[in-house]
Amino acid sequence: MSPTSFAAGSPPQPSRRSRAAHAGRSRPEQRHSEQRHGEQRHGEQAPSNRTPDARHQTSRDVFAEATLAPAPPSDASFADLGVPEAIIGVLSDAGVTSPFPIQSATLPDSLAGRDVLGRGRTGSGKTIAFAIPVVAALAASPNRRQPNRPRALVLVPTRELANQVSAVLGPLAKAMGLRTTSIFGGVGQNPQVNALRAGIDIVVACPGRLEDLIQQGHCRLSHVEVTVLDEADHMADLGFLPAVRRLMEATPTNGQRLMFSATLDNGIDVLVNRFLSKPIIHSVDPEVSPISTMTHHVFAVTGADKPAVVRELASGRDRSLLFMRTKHGAKKLAQQLTKSGIPAVELHGNLSQNARERNLQAFADGTSKVLVATDIAARGIHVDDIALVIHVDPPTEHKAYLHRSGRTARAGAEGIVVTMMTPDQVTDVKALTKAASITPTVTRVAPGHAVITGLVGEPADHVEPAPLAVRPPQQAQQHNRPPRGHGTGPQQPKARTTGSTGNSGNSGRGTKPASSPRKSTRRYG
Repeated sequence: MSPTSFAAGSPPQPSRRSRAAHAGRSRPEQRHSEQRHGEQRHGEQAPSNRTPDARHQTSRDVFAEATLAPAPPSDASFADLGVPEAIIGVLSDAGVTSPFPIQSATLPDSLAGRDVLGRGRTGSGKTIAFAIPVVAALAASPNRRQPNRPRALVLVPTRELANQVSAVLGPLAKAMGLRTTSIFGGVGQNPQVNALRAGIDIVVACPGRLEDLIQQGHCRLSHVEVTVLDEADHMADLGFLPAVRRLMEATPTNGQRLMFSATLDNGIDVLVNRFLSKPIIHSVDPEVSPISTMTHHVFAVTGADKPAVVRELASGRDRSLLFMRTKHGAKKLAQQLTKSGIPAVELHGNLSQNARERNLQAFADGTSKVLVATDIAARGIHVDDIALVIHVDPPTEHKAYLHRSGRTARAGAEGIVVTMMTPDQVTDVKALTKAASITPTVTRVAPGHAVITGLVGEPADHVEPAPLAVRPPQQAQQHNRPPRGHGTGPQQPKARTTGSTGNSGNSGRGTKPASSPRKSTRRYG
């Protein structure tokens, strides 16, 4: 598929799929004279095909207007669902040979260009569920990429999730001749700006950095044909809904919108009512959805025994993910485990993006079998074969418990979840498990308990931590040397000269005479 460009100012033409899907949508009769077809200025409210009263309906009214779709046959293949052969080939090469329930449910409607609202628990396969229709729609569209104007937008709440989604989207897009890029903060923006300038079909973005680039003029959403909002409920939890609304208002009103979420609360109904037109709702899991292949344990420990029990749980040969409440706690525990011979890496908000990616890679490739994280890893982080999730610090509410625990037992695999409970946490943990609709096995344990050995299995080999880097004596002496001109001898005033100096960087130009008046510095209060 060779890239071509429109003439300057030419609007994108709706694709065959989009025309069929949105033939019944009403379009605003008047538009700003300086705006292209379907384009809104960033920050303006887009014209809506809904009445003002409809915008303020309750969630019950909103979902009453939507269509709850019946479940498709469970034995339907990707080909039966209408997935293009090139995409099926890429999925097969990745070991994905049959669709998961959320994919079987949503693909017939999303591939037909309809607006879809999909609800499924974490790890249910939502990324592939929206990646396929996005790639298929752009491949079938007659429009071509242009500089700084992406054709599809996927909004995600975190940098880690942006990388994970891009890893899934990338091969599918490449097979169809499409380009993708990720946009998020914590890293320099120049590579992102250059990618946009070169022309991108699909942008996977976090709201903050994308708004920055739009305000700088590096990106315009006027040509977006498909918009996806992933982990919508997590967006709400992080306070991103105002930014999400602004970004979605900057996309054409006749584009396709897909929204996927584990739950449908915290203002998600407002987004559905504002931006989705007669959506088809697919819900493959209840909002509180414990996983049948996951085994839950609560270990009652004393505060004195807790550190040793945590070390024993983390000492196995399989991957373990430990959750802490604070960034400082995650960093401290990772260091303590590493010093005790259990290589561990940390993941939390105080790390740079490079450090996050480096630690995640170490966890994924097995260099470190233990990841100690805050709730930043509870959503959107997918690493295969995590056998054990440990709530070292129990979460404060049940949804966080389910999202944390969902890092194991993914895609039908088995997994174990252990919650550490000290005497002062008994009431809170009891309420937590009740709200999560789980019945854990509660055991009073101490270091060396047989239950720990049964869950962990054979411990991994002790790994001696790498010695701390010590500055060589010569470097240390050089490091401690006084600054130039500040030796131990008597200080001599430096004579002012009118000639050039060897270190001035102004060779051949000279310096100002000593008698030259100094420029005054004005202070602004």
